Amino acid sequence: MELSTRRLLTAAAPAGRLFCLLVLCTAVESSPAPVRVGVVLDLTSELGRKSLTCISMALDDFYLKHPSYPTRVELRVRDSRGDLVTAPAAHATEELMDKNAQVHAIISPQTSPETELFAGSAERSNIPIISSAAASPASSWAQSRFFVRTAPSIDSQAPPIAAILEAFAWRAAVLLHEDSPYGIGILSSLVHAFKGSRSLTDSVAVPGDATDSRLDAALLAVKTMQTRVYIVHMLPALAARLFRRAMVAGMISEGYVWIATAGVGNAAGSFPDHGDINNMQGVVSLLPYVHTTEELLSFRRRFRVRFRLENSPLENEDPDVPMWLLWLYDTAWASAVAAEVSFRTAPPTTFLDALLVTKFDGLTGRFRLVGGHLQVSAYEIMNIIGKGVRTVGFWTPESGISTSLYPKSAGKELKQILWPGETAVVPIGWTLTPTGQSLRVAVSANRGFSQSGAISGDPSRGMDTLSGFYIDVFDAVMARLNYSVAYSYVPVNATMKAYEETLVNLVHDKKVDAVAGDVAITPSRMKLVSFTMPFAETGYAMLVAEEDISNSMWIFVKPLTPELWLTSLTFFLFTGFLVWEIEHRINPRFRGTPWKQFGTLLYFAFSTMVFSHKEKLESNLSKIVVIMWVFVVLILTTSYTANLTSMLTVRQLQPAMNDFTQNDYVGVQEGSFVEDILKEIGFSEANIRRYTTIDQYADALNKGSDNGGVKVIFDEVPYLKLFLSRYCEGYSMVGPIYKGGGFGFVFPIGSPLVADVSRAIMELKMGDELILIEKKWFSPLGACLRRSKGVDGRLGLWRLGGLFLTNAVVSCLVLLVHLASFVSGNPRADSEVAVGALHWLRAWLRLFKTSEGRRGEPRNNGSGAMELNHHGLDAGATQRQGDTGDSDTTPLYASDSGRNAASAPVPEEILAHGAAGCLGPVR
Repeated sequence: MELSTRRLLTAAAPAGRLFCLLVLCTAVESSPAPVRVGVVLDLTSELGRKSLTCISMALDDFYLKHPSYPTRVELRVRDSRGDLVTAPAAHATEELMDKNAQVHAIISPQTSPETELFAGSAERSNIPIISSAAASPASSWAQSRFFVRTAPSIDSQAPPIAAILEAFAWRAAVLLHEDSPYGIGILSSLVHAFKGSRSLTDSVAVPGDATDSRLDAALLAVKTMQTRVYIVHMLPALAARLFRRAMVAGMISEGYVWIATAGVGNAAGSFPDHGDINNMQGVVSLLPYVHTTEELLSFRRRFRVRFRLENSPLENEDPDVPMWLLWLYDTAWASAVAAEVSFRTAPPTTFLDALLVTKFDGLTGRFRLVGGHLQVSAYEIMNIIGKGVRTVGFWTPESGISTSLYPKSAGKELKQILWPGETAVVPIGWTLTPTGQSLRVAVSANRGFSQSGAISGDPSRGMDTLSGFYIDVFDAVMARLNYSVAYSYVPVNATMKAYEETLVNLVHDKKVDAVAGDVAITPSRMKLVSFTMPFAETGYAMLVAEEDISNSMWIFVKPLTPELWLTSLTFFLFTGFLVWEIEHRINPRFRGTPWKQFGTLLYFAFSTMVFSHKEKLESNLSKIVVIMWVFVVLILTTSYTANLTSMLTVRQLQPAMNDFTQNDYVGVQEGSFVEDILKEIGFSEANIRRYTTIDQYADALNKGSDNGGVKVIFDEVPYLKLFLSRYCEGYSMVGPIYKGGGFGFVFPIGSPLVADVSRAIMELKMGDELILIEKKWFSPLGACLRRSKGVDGRLGLWRLGGLFLTNAVVSCLVLLVHLASFVSGNPRADSEVAVGALHWLRAWLRLFKTSEGRRGEPRNNGSGAMELNHHGLDAGATQRQGDTGDSDTTPLYASDSGRNAASAPVPEEILAHGAAGCLGPVR
């Protein structure tokens, strides 16, 4: 108000000044209450003059819309002249903060150093400092309650930057920031936003007054890194110089990614030198989103007209309206609202408290302060192309990245971006080597195990070529990457004693970029380099020579397993016993003294093995048992004969390590970590012999521990498989396999290739390609491995289990039928149910007591009495004429007079006597 009045009186003609004074005096009597707000600007610069015009327009528009408000904001403008450290400028600052000035708030300058100075003074004077500059320092509400930022916080840019990296699968970035409180302010928020799969590889501070040589040094430092994603956070003037030097260094080209924060994005369309925008082609930048409204368009038109009028003839060109002017407009509007709220509230509240609760719809959207900062609802993601910028997407806290602010109809991605080098191909975000050359991959040229990798001459091409299992796997993995990788193999003549350690150290010392070979993953090596996921499982086992068992005197027992031998013997005895039990009472060939009956039982059982049993069977039940058993014997004997024939005609081997002890000599591969494991479990240095080739393995095992060789070889499983692929006969891999970390490809720590190569290895293992590669190099391996796992040609019980089970079921059913028939045909057992079981059991046991003089028995006439005659008749009354025990004639019963028992009926008292003698009470 003070400045406007002075301008009005100066511009008026002398004749009309008296009238103006009279009008002003009348207005003073009814003028609103003044609320003084200080403004410190550099009026010698375009920035300061634009700021004053913007603030004045905001207050004019506010009070034009609210003419009845009883308060008016009066500006106390102070010119800093661009240097707060001079005596006049410092005096002006102290004057605004003096109690006599009665300033309720101060709108701070738009530059970082001045705002930083004011932020420190605000705490001492209890006067709120309002900063609408995006480049204000990282002062926070927690550090100073009187510092209020009416522009988006620097911290709010970290999440959208992290989202951009995630959208393009970039895992790391390098921060180039201004060496000032403003530049350092974003560092911690980026580290927090990148936690997880993203990382901030490094940060490089650049002084605000850095020379070109200093900028070149900073760019060279980041160019030697593998990361090719750069985040630029600095004031526009310094950023323009940085991009200029980056263009000279060839870093604004294909393969590089540049992401600039909002400070650069705000000024992207207003650089004074049009060459600066040419140096930023392909740069991606952020910009707080502002919806284009009629009020915004009107303000821009009116601002250009008013600025030219107030500054003519200094400014002849059409001035631009950057984003920070819109925030400054809303800041002045918010000051007017806070002045009105603090005046009307009863009891009166402070200007600061009123400002913090102020909410309205301004030019930049919804004005709302949270924690002393303006909250931004969305960020616009811009791509600098040509002479301007192009919107490629948006970011919001709720939806993340999208092509539109309406997530339901937008894709979760960005539009096509034109990257540095004028390419639409998305950069991978890193380089294979700091020099940009092809990847140098070390492989062994003198490995004793040639399948892993070997160098050989190619006469047709006049050059050497490399081949091997691990080389083929590496080629297949690199071909599966989503991008092209140029690499070349570097043969390494490492000594066997330090083979793996040499390859690991070459990567650690940055002499090569990777290793494609059989390097085992161990905890100690992981401290020096990075490993991919294992492409080959490892572990260590034992390799031994086998001994020939075809000349053994006990080879006849080898065709069947011990379990099958025992089961067969059991069924032989059970079948003989079952036939004897059924035939004994009705067939004289199965009677006699106990020893004769036992001999008959065994003879009949084992004679079935060669089908030479001569005893004639009387019962159908016993015939069923014998038929089933003969079928089992047939299968068993033919299988035995076939296996024995094979063992006698084909050389049979078994591991020769039954007497292996820690005192025997053992072999290891020279340079292998397995040697350290053997020492830990008790093997002495003197008992360990080292070898370098698979031929030496074979020679040492053939000699044996007592003849200058070894008893057993300890090595990793892939090498043992490699050995067995050449020496398939005479050796076995035995014992448990002790798991290891596996074989992995080696890269430097932090290499971005590790994750992608590991993913490609997983895809390779899930398909058939890795199996085909293994068959190519280890094709003859199958038979040896099967034998080494304990699978031999012997016939086991499980293979004939169904046959024995069927025979057992049939035999048990026959036995049950026979016992049921025996019990039902015994009258004594029927009459004495309580003790019937003991009676027939005793009768059954007495069968063994039948002698040669008591075995006569008539043929079965359909009654159970004939069976009882056999058990109870007197020897003299039942003697059969001419019976020698081997005759097949019908048994005859004779009395003392020589009568034929078959022609005379058996007396009832004899039947009763026989029954009582057989089934009498047990004493």
